[in-house]
Amino acid sequence: MTTDYEQFIGKIKQKTGIDLALYKEAQMQRRLKALRDKRGFTDFMSYFNALTKNEAFFNEFLDRMTINVSEFYRNARRWEVLDKKIIPRLLKENKKLKLWSAACSTGEEPYTLAMVMAGHVPLRDISILATDIDQQILERAKVGLYSERSLKEVPADVLNHYFEKDSMGYKVKPEVKATVRFQKQNLLADPFIENADLIICRNVMIYFTEEAKHELYHKFSQALRPGGVLFVGSTEQIFNAASYGFETEDTFFYRKAES
Repeated sequence: MTTDYEQFIGKIKQKTGIDLALYKEAQMQRRLKALRDKRGFTDFMSYFNALTKNEAFFNEFLDRMTINVSEFYRNARRWEVLDKKIIPRLLKENKKLKLWSAACSTGEEPYTLAMVMAGHVPLRDISILATDIDQQILERAKVGLYSERSLKEVPADVLNHYFEKDSMGYKVKPEVKATVRFQKQNLLADPFIENADLIICRNVMIYFTEEAKHELYHKFSQALRPGGVLFVGSTEQIFNAASYGFETEDTFFYRKAES
């Protein structure tokens, strides 16, 4: 017999294309039950009916389902490896890099990448695709306004050079924002780019089932050119990297093997 929650995730998939069955069930169900209860519903199907009629509820649902916790230079030592080791090697192979920040949340990650890249090439030569499933979050990312909490790892010289302080917080300067193109994408359903030099997808895979992770690592591998790199989060080490055509270039950096 189909449970109320199973019916709900089936309806959500029909409506949005988002397959909640690919996320870890206990974690996702707990998060959505808390949201459902907060809105005064006792079962998932009545909550779904409300989502279809109330845009604010629907946007809140999307925001809760996508885990938007981010900051600039998160795990700063890994960004240092990217800056000192990975990017110089990639630039030796290609003068203009094809860069993708997948599941970019509120934009801290692609903007960090732009600032790191700016140490190697002029900002006008940097082009980064940044994608996320949540349109509202992408709109926030485009604004580029952040609180001090998001900026605690940003080096002082970078903060002074690439941000403007205002009464609301810190705003990414227009020339940095111009390097990033934000686009809505469902990683589990939509097509990937091709021949990427660098893909960053960090602190997202932990929310997916093993089957979904397996599929995504294959898709990331296919999206990279030989020699291209996948940069993952600090809890997302790929233990069977070779099965996806990867070689470990450094901790949390996986190079696509030459064919």
